[in-house]
Order: sequence, then structure tokens, then C-alpha cells
Amino acid sequence: MTIDKRQLPAAPGQIPDFTTVPREKQRHDGWTEDRQRRFIEALSLTGSVKAAAHRVNMTPEGAYLLRRHPQAASFRKAWEAALALGVQQLEDVALERALHGTEVPVYSYGKLVGSRIKHNDRLLMFMLKNRAPTRFNAQGQVTARANSIGDPGHATELSRLKKKWRKEWEAERLAEDQASEADTFAAIDALIDQMRERTLAAMSAKTRRLYEAYLEAQREDAVGGGE
Repeated sequence: MTIDKRQLPAAPGQIPDFTTVPREKQRHDGWTEDRQRRFIEALSLTGSVKAAAHRVNMTPEGAYLLRRHPQAASFRKAWEAALALGVQQLEDVALERALHGTEVPVYSYGKLVGSRIKHNDRLLMFMLKNRAPTRFNAQGQVTARANSIGDPGHATELSRLKKKWRKEWEAERLAEDQASEADTFAAIDALIDQMRERTLAAMSAKTRRLYEAYLEAQREDAVGGGE
């Protein structure tokens, strides 16, 4: 098991105060009061029981055992509040990525040449479905058009957003197609260059001189119009 020893501070005033679970034996490597409180703080930041447990050098199984303790009512309440806060933070991060995309590296012939912003339409539809379930179904389609009848501003804004998302989606697909086509032509050119170099390397000095003379004659014919 990999233990994550990084400790992150919790945002003040967001975790309710609670009574720690009493322990029969006070062990420095056990669920001390300090470790219980740091676990709840980590849970509020990560939204993950496993990650929070690892950040206090404990196991998630041990955390669940502590939660089931007969005197853990206050601890369980803090657990639920911290978990809800952590999930909310993760949701905010997902929404940020859905709206603004994520930066991904761009490689050419195995070398990093830059980066581009990639948008995830499926993530955007998922966020719309969960943030506004009465307006969007599981496919991200609008289901409550009647609500817009009495609010022209809402209908106009929704139409604007749909056009914007569609335009961004088309631009992203076009960029991906152009990048793929350019990479293909570049790969073909590189392969032809390699074949030419191997052919020249296999020629004798005499054959190479004759071949170069042939190429020069071709260039002269092209300049002179074949006369």
C-alpha cells in the first residue's frame, strides 16, 4: 500500500466541530485525536476516504472501522459534512474543465512542440444534467423548454450557449483533422527522405555520379522546357 504523506490545510470555518472517537489505547501510530481531525480535514479537500486516510498514514479500512464505533456519532456527522464538501470541490473542478477545457501536449515525431486546449463535450453534458436535471436529460438534451416561454432572456441565453458550444466543438474537430492530416504528410515525407538516403548510400561512387548527372539533366530540361 502506498501512503501519501502530504498534508494539506483545510479551509477554515467549513468543517463542523466534532467530538473525536475515544480510544482504549493511546498509540502514536493509531487513530489519535489529532489524526482523526486531520483525516476529516483531508476528506473535505479530496472527497475520497482512501486518499484522506493515506494522507494521515492510515488505511481506509481502519477509517471505516472507526466510523462504526458505538461512540462515533459526532465523528460520523463530521465525516458526512467533510465528504459533501470534498465532492463539491471536485464538482467545481469538473465544471471548470468542462467550461474552459484542459491543456494537453502536442507531439510531433516524438518531440513536444506545443500544447492546445481540449474540450470534453461529454463532461459538459454530464455537468449540465447534474446541475440542471429538470432542464436536461441523460443525453444532455433540453427537456424543459416550456419554462423559457415566460422568460425570453433565458431562452436567448440558452440559444447563445448552444451555438457557442457547437462552434467550439466544430473548431476542435477541424483542428484535430488538420493536425492529423499534417502529421500524415510529414510522416510520408520523412519516409521518402529516408528511402532516398538509403538508396544513395547503397550506390557506388560511379553510380552516384551518374545519378547526380541524371538529376542535373532533368533540372536543365525543366528550365529549358525540354528542348
